[in-house]
Amino acid sequence: MREVVVAETRTKIAEVDPVWVRIREEAREAIATEPLLGGVVHSSILHHDTLEKALAYRVSLKLSSGEMPDQLLREICDEALESDPSLGQAARADMMAVYDRDPACHRFLQPMLFFKGFQALQAYRIAHWLWREGRKDLAYFFQMRASEAFGVDIHPAARLGRGIMIDHAHSIVIGETAVVGDNVSMLHSVTLGGTGKEEEDRHPKIGNGVLIGAGAKVLGNISVGHCSRIAAGSVVLQDVPPMKTVAGVPARIVGEAGCAQPSITMDQILSSGA
Repeated sequence: MREVVVAETRTKIAEVDPVWVRIREEAREAIATEPLLGGVVHSSILHHDTLEKALAYRVSLKLSSGEMPDQLLREICDEALESDPSLGQAARADMMAVYDRDPACHRFLQPMLFFKGFQALQAYRIAHWLWREGRKDLAYFFQMRASEAFGVDIHPAARLGRGIMIDHAHSIVIGETAVVGDNVSMLHSVTLGGTGKEEEDRHPKIGNGVLIGAGAKVLGNISVGHCSRIAAGSVVLQDVPPMKTVAGVPARIVGEAGCAQPSITMDQILSSGA
């Protein structure tokens, strides 16, 4: 019964998938503009029938190494994306997040081909699927290779929502028991880490719509309320109420969030009213 539902879901997505249609259009335009990229664009985009197939190819290619060839990794990625349609749906939400929030992103094609934050996030999603399936050693392998390839270290047990944007995506660390809500934006060198050596719930819980500035460290089993802002370089050690701005080392509340959706506006300037 589950197989029938999954097949029907994939069919419906394939029939009406404006994101994938647009990516393919942009791919053809890219080849016309820069023919030297024809091989890359064809193999990564135009050779595939669905976004899921293209994602499986792209992730497996980026994570392959002498220890694990891309063809074997692609079989694993295909299995995950075919078994769980929510992975492809999350990838579309992540892509839209990058396009909407990153002023350097002008096409849907860019995250698929060039943005390591998006690619690392999709590698994490497959690793998380493996973790939930009980295939933990393979999940750890995906984590290791994503860290080596992208500089993004997300534990496969961490729980991340949809519509996530990781801008620049250098030196990102997200720990095992961390939870990140929907529509969160974070910049480079963000850490969602634990404290001490306890093995239980020890990492932050980030609410929906939160903006985390570059270099911010959020440590311990604390909560950051929805639609809050964490200023760049801050060290957060205590709970943050919803819709507030925190800054400093250690971080303290310096004002309101400044808008209803800080993760979407990406405004990191601390005004007098914050």
